[in-house]
Amino acid sequence: MIKRRDFIKSGSLAGVLALSIPEIVQAAVTKPGNAKAIKISQDMTVLFQGDSITDAGRKKDTNEFNTPANLGTGYVNQAAAELLLNYATKNLKIYNKGISGNKVYQLAERWDNDCLSIKPDILSILIGVNDYWHKHNGKYDGTIETYRNDLKALLKRTVDALPNVKLVIGEPFAVKGIKAVDESWYPQFNEYRAVAKALAEEFNAVFIPYQKVFDEAQKQAPGVYWTHDGVHPSLAGAKLMAEAWLKAVQ
Repeated sequence: MIKRRDFIKSGSLAGVLALSIPEIVQAAVTKPGNAKAIKISQDMTVLFQGDSITDAGRKKDTNEFNTPANLGTGYVNQAAAELLLNYATKNLKIYNKGISGNKVYQLAERWDNDCLSIKPDILSILIGVNDYWHKHNGKYDGTIETYRNDLKALLKRTVDALPNVKLVIGEPFAVKGIKAVDESWYPQFNEYRAVAKALAEEFNAVFIPYQKVFDEAQKQAPGVYWTHDGVHPSLAGAKLMAEAWLKAVQ
């Protein structure tokens, strides 16, 4: 593991963040190919779905939107704050329904209540790291085919019920050499990333290449600056993700 102090001592941190976060994101994120950039319109409902990276300790006993407690402390909160600031006249409603530990089949089990009933105009899904991680540590028997089939079925179910929904699919990502993430994750974990990208193309969704974003960021500061365990972002990592989301979507 490369520690932050070692990175500094090596001289590689000279001018850390010499590139700003927007510049890091610019180097990693290109505008969608098949999918068009999403235009934020009046009275839109935006829903973020996923696992603990999205959850980020959000309050779950109410169904409120646009509140710090219900948006959590992660990238959703930061992306939502930017949207609400920039589009103050648009009457946006932004929800976070991520749940820690979730895999795709667990999203499906709660989809009626936590997605379809909300009727989002923009649906952002970041899911997949647990589908691999829990298999890797022996707590789940799903395969890459399970992930592909489950996510494809969930997306089809969504567009069938909400034909006008604008989809955003985040790439599962990991930072190698930080606690939980070691060489044994590869090359298998890369297959999950590839599936997410392929399904984004198939469903004409905006795709956010989070892996490339974190790879670019490590040219400016070590992995432990952006994530404390290789999977969950730090405060800076959450801001990085929010900026990537905003860049890809708008």
